[in-house]
Amino acid sequence: MKYAEEISKRRTFAIISHPDAGKTTLTEKFLLFGGAIQVAGAVKSNKIKKHATSDFMEIEKQRGISVATSVMCFEYNGINVNLLDTPGHKDFAEDTYRTLTAVDSVILVVDCVKGVEEQTERLMEVCRMRNTPVIIFINKMDRDGKNAFDLLDELEAKLKIKVRPLSWPINIGSTFKGVYNLYDKTLQLFQAKQKDDEKITIENLADKNLDKEVGETDANQLRSDVELIEGVYHNFDVQEYLGGHIAPVFFGSAMNNFGVRELLETFIQIAPKPLARPTDKREVSPDEDKFTGFIFKIHANLDPRHRDRIAFLRVCSGKFERNKFFHHVRLDKDVRFSSPFSFMARSKNVLDDAFPGDVVGLFDTGNFKIGDTLTEGENVLFTGIPSFSPEIFKEVVNKDPLKTKQLEKGLQQLTDEGVAQLFTQNMGHKKIIGTVGELQFEVIQYRLLHEYGATVSFVTLPYYKACWITCDDAQKLEDFCKFKNQFLANDKDGRLVYLAQSSWYLDTERKNNPDIHFHFTSEFMNDEG
Repeated sequence: MKYAEEISKRRTFAIISHPDAGKTTLTEKFLLFGGAIQVAGAVKSNKIKKHATSDFMEIEKQRGISVATSVMCFEYNGINVNLLDTPGHKDFAEDTYRTLTAVDSVILVVDCVKGVEEQTERLMEVCRMRNTPVIIFINKMDRDGKNAFDLLDELEAKLKIKVRPLSWPINIGSTFKGVYNLYDKTLQLFQAKQKDDEKITIENLADKNLDKEVGETDANQLRSDVELIEGVYHNFDVQEYLGGHIAPVFFGSAMNNFGVRELLETFIQIAPKPLARPTDKREVSPDEDKFTGFIFKIHANLDPRHRDRIAFLRVCSGKFERNKFFHHVRLDKDVRFSSPFSFMARSKNVLDDAFPGDVVGLFDTGNFKIGDTLTEGENVLFTGIPSFSPEIFKEVVNKDPLKTKQLEKGLQQLTDEGVAQLFTQNMGHKKIIGTVGELQFEVIQYRLLHEYGATVSFVTLPYYKACWITCDDAQKLEDFCKFKNQFLANDKDGRLVYLAQSSWYLDTERKNNPDIHFHFTSEFMNDEG
């Protein structure tokens, strides 16, 4: 319990959304308020040459999207905030899903014009699986969008979670005048491109200052709306939010810096402190004295000039210390780190220690894989960090045989990051990449060329799903492999994988081979579909 004070100061969360909802812009404004940056970058504006801090890869700057999770740490009002900005595009969903295993809560950004979109629903499903606490920020209120009450109904219907507005907009689009904070009874007036929120405290909604500030008509509409909210929605219960059963809702405009500080201040008040994490043997509590942590992300060439490879570690319990030996459970060996880092996207600062909730960057020479656990000696493995079956499969064709070594290294390192999965067929000659989206292949092709000097093309393969296969009877597994050799491959860890051509083929094989277990994630626990 000696780390209780440090633990209470930590908040570790991810910002998630459908592409273009304003997630990266909101991230920038958080960093601005935390003093981590001096100028917020614009992700898509051609007029502003400074790009978003969290979009650090060249391809991200060119495409105006986030293609990898960025880790950023800053301090706000005495709280150490670990913020993970995730890719919004569905083609990078697996990176986002994995990131959600390393956070304690989530801020979900919704575009008020488009409402709840497909990727938003998928991301919320993952949060619901773990009962992750969620705060919803309805963005772009300065644009003409959907009615606020309609948006609340849509959130409940599509995301399958109760919502409770903690702020309420006065109009929308060109007539948007501001937001009334139901949580602390303050009024914020909207002014485009303002540097900070202008807050006006009103005693209650009957206060005549309200009419003076927003006009009698809009003041009366706000009184009517708030009365309806208080009648329809229960009082906000922090415990229900922490249990993942209710999502508080805020309104604002991240681009115009409006409603962001209010969101951040409420977040650090109500968001959970570092939570317990499951392992294969027991649950690890953050207030335990002995250190534990797991690798949830690996990124090669964070700084292309130095060809470095960084493993991102989530501290789960105890205290991480620089130059101290820790036990690498999978490799069964002790390792130590002389230059562990905290991150501001690509910027790095050496740290001496870290506590539960913190994210630490570790220089990696190839010792780490996603899901690896570090401890002070205990042999436990953190669970719930699987790889999923890909949906698109392509053979890698090397267009420059003189760069074969560079290609092998590039494929190994990029797939270690978890952006895609690598399968090998026919004694190691045929390399197959599996992803959940087409855009991943563009990223891989770009990075192989620019970071490793390897030129490749891809040939689409007619596979439907990759299933990890196991069997309790070694002879039956050998017989299956003998007859199905053309549809078998090994993943990068040497595990056997069956590449199904269609759902019909897969169903047929499962019926004909009841002793063979087909697994749809790399963690073989209750995953046979």
